[in-house]
Amino acid sequence: MVDTMKSYSSELDNKIKEWFSWNKNEDFHKEAEALLHTEDEKLLSKVFLERIEFGTAGLRGRMGPGYSQMNDLVVIQTAQGILRYLESLNIHTKGIMIGYDGRYNSKRFAELTAGIFLHAGIKVFLVSQVCPTPFVPFGVTKFNTAAGIMVTASHNPKDDNGYKVYWTNGAQIISPHDKTITQFINNNLEPWTSSWDTSILEQSEPLLVDPLNEIMLSYYAIIKNHVNDPQINSDAKFGITYTAMHGVGYPYVVEAFRCANFKELIPVKEQVEPDPEFPTVKFPNPEEGKSALDLSFKTADLSGSPIILANDPDADRLGVAEKVDGSWKVFNGNELGALLSWWLIYLYKEKHPDGNFKDVFLLSSTVSSKIVKTIATAEGFSFEETLTGFKWMGNRSYDLINKEKKEVLFAFEEAIGFMCGTAVLDKDGVSAAVTISELAAYLYKNSETLTDKLAWIYKKYGYHLSDNSYFICREPLVIKGMFENLRNFSNSNTYPLSLLGGKYKIIDVRDLTTGYDSKQEDKKARLPCSKSSQMITFSFDNGFVVTLRTSGTEPKIKYYTELCASPSIQDIDQLKNTLHEMVDGLINEFIQPTKYGFEFRTL
Repeated sequence: MVDTMKSYSSELDNKIKEWFSWNKNEDFHKEAEALLHTEDEKLLSKVFLERIEFGTAGLRGRMGPGYSQMNDLVVIQTAQGILRYLESLNIHTKGIMIGYDGRYNSKRFAELTAGIFLHAGIKVFLVSQVCPTPFVPFGVTKFNTAAGIMVTASHNPKDDNGYKVYWTNGAQIISPHDKTITQFINNNLEPWTSSWDTSILEQSEPLLVDPLNEIMLSYYAIIKNHVNDPQINSDAKFGITYTAMHGVGYPYVVEAFRCANFKELIPVKEQVEPDPEFPTVKFPNPEEGKSALDLSFKTADLSGSPIILANDPDADRLGVAEKVDGSWKVFNGNELGALLSWWLIYLYKEKHPDGNFKDVFLLSSTVSSKIVKTIATAEGFSFEETLTGFKWMGNRSYDLINKEKKEVLFAFEEAIGFMCGTAVLDKDGVSAAVTISELAAYLYKNSETLTDKLAWIYKKYGYHLSDNSYFICREPLVIKGMFENLRNFSNSNTYPLSLLGGKYKIIDVRDLTTGYDSKQEDKKARLPCSKSSQMITFSFDNGFVVTLRTSGTEPKIKYYTELCASPSIQDIDQLKNTLHEMVDGLINEFIQPTKYGFEFRTL
């Protein structure tokens, strides 16, 4: 087919022929031939001339042929680049930790990666079955490997897969590692003679090790050691419904609950086994709320269970719902952050009555609720804010612990990601499931619910009301145009000064794309900046804060809003009305979805 294909530019023709000559996967080969039949030059250019970006801790994208999608050849090129980078630092002899989820091609991509390292004589810790993403950074730390790789696309649609990379400190890679790895990938694009050979996995002992059993023994020992009160857990008179969202979490969460002395979970049977088709959910993401939890509601209602726990497919995120007064409340990530931070602070203070907590830190990302900062400050703990994503919180936690000799109690992001303790320097939906369930057991013993406790937290520390969502746009230039309009609002050569005709005044602007921060004396942002991504935060005179940013893994413009009130303001209805009014104004005046043709979020 390649020899008889229609001719395009010499650059495109050469790239197509190169990919076909290097690729040895017949399925992707056939998909590529089907693309050639379309004779769609724009599509072919996107697939073969563009390259999937090695960005947010690795790769993530649609599976398919070419260089802009996830396939065997791209994985081989990536693994070769990572290997050469580790060799350049002379740390490759420490070995590599590799795990994978239940998506299409995940095991294949993991084995291709393992084979490349084994052919180089490097020890490989390759799990023998699907596992939660948190087990990979845990394994990196436990076995002191040079790096870790988890093949997963987390909560993305079924056609996607990804390649998540951890550094030797057990946290996701950040700059300069990501940029340098990209250079090494580009310098090692042609597959080495041995790179397609996975038969070495059958004959590589003792270089090839299955670490899963040792990881589980150590991980669950930590879970058991941190249980608050096994008796309270055992005596809990309520059932807990659990869904793995067609992912890997079920057996691992079951074991975690056994270690914590809880009764058996009530499984959503249709969703507990790994299934790459994700047949019962449109989006396999508990963050989507009620639309993703329909089967969980039915299962819980049948069993009389008042609490639902939901992991995403790689079990690094946690969703929670509670039935109160006959209806289901799905907690958002900010609400869960408030509950978990209060609970962990409460437990810490119980165990350390001396009252000196300045060396104990809680962290959250800049787009997450400020409620954790509020609680931590009020209770005498320290708090830090990082850029969006656990790669920043994980690395900052590592530095706080190992370089500054501090303690990290908790970190969270609003996208239902929680790090309870520091056994894993990344979000961990397994340990978080145990932690929130222990809080529920403690509360229910005293005739209180999670919803009750959340209301108490906001009443005591001040209401923090949030409203987060997103729009979809697959045209990067259109997205860039929207953000540039905000930097030159109404052709005024400045950012907007207010909202809704001056009703709400903007007092601070921070632009982490350009590095501008109006509240700093030198007008320079203190958090790291990136010209390749869009992110602007506006702070208003009434405590309303909004951040607009592009997603690093999906074609989305996300908005994060929060109205932070002091404890003296208790009129919740008025605060809700103000929040809704400002969010509507934000959408109409700043985002302007109709003007730019953005797709509204649909559930």
